[in-house]
Amino acid sequence: MKVERILDLKGSHAATVTPDAKISAVLAALESEDVGALVVSTDGLHIDGIISERDVVRGLLSLGSKVLDHQVHELMSSDVVTCTADDHVAAVMALMDDRNIRHVPITNTGKLAGIVSIRDIVKLRLNEVQVEADAMRQYIGTA
Repeated sequence: MKVERILDLKGSHAATVTPDAKISAVLAALESEDVGALVVSTDGLHIDGIISERDVVRGLLSLGSKVLDHQVHELMSSDVVTCTADDHVAAVMALMDDRNIRHVPITNTGKLAGIVSIRDIVKLRLNEVQVEADAMRQYIGTA
């Protein structure tokens, strides 16, 4: 199964924030968007970085409450792992596990086309297992 299937189910929206936004704005956006990470982008198309709940917690640990006044570019990860809609979900899952990350932006010709989270992958996999179980029950029931 390809990442495209996840986009079909959840849509292509990826919440973004600009590099100069305050961390307090990141927290508000994480809450309002109900996500665990925001793609950092000056124009909504090109990926400058990613900032996650983990990044904010690390900043809180090192800077204390002053972190809220810092800017995104000070805490974001700039080495962003991406995938495309044509990538296989299993490969993206392995990448997430290998890099210990939970969010991977999806690109199309180098531009932001969505984001996939470990939650999206688990949801997809649970759906697949349910479909397989239903098919097995149907087969056993009619045999």
